Amino acid sequence: MKKGILLLLLLVSCISFGQSGNKLVWEENRKLGWEDFQGKPSVEIPFHANTNSGIAYSWGMKGSANRLELTYTVETFFYTDQSWVRPDFKNDFLLKHEQLHFDISELYARKLRVLLSQVDGSKLNKDSSKQLNKLYETIAAERSAMQEQFDKETNHSSYKEVELKWQLKVEEELKKLAAFSN
Repeated sequence: MKKGILLLLLLVSCISFGQSGNKLVWEENRKLGWEDFQGKPSVEIPFHANTNSGIAYSWGMKGSANRLELTYTVETFFYTDQSWVRPDFKNDFLLKHEQLHFDISELYARKLRVLLSQVDGSKLNKDSSKQLNKLYETIAAERSAMQEQFDKETNHSSYKEVELKWQLKVEEELKKLAAFSN
């Protein structure tokens, strides 16, 4: 049983963290700079910049057969080699827009941590990976929808007043979930 759990943990870790490229972990006191956007601008995408960020998680169980506890790690990444900016469009406002995409990913990492903190370890078994992956997939879909809504409502940073409302909204939501930051 212990070998199976260890193998499952290793597999989930490899799937979650096995993504290629250079990555930055989200940190509250570290904001993105244009030097972090090292990818080549896409000719097919009409935007001025693109942030590639995401959430990865791994989990395991500890304790005895009588009392199991879920352990987990959730991190938010910014992929430097897949994020880019067109040189003629570098400005502070656009950089804040791209930072907000990264912050939205962190918001959903915190939401995933909330869900994982509520999992009853005594009910974990060999099929738990399906249950935990479903939680992750739900959060990933919600994150993606919010990213799209943000770009739609701000017209990819064209509507400054709407952009400022989004900045306040995300900042407020991050504060509400501060107990679930890394």
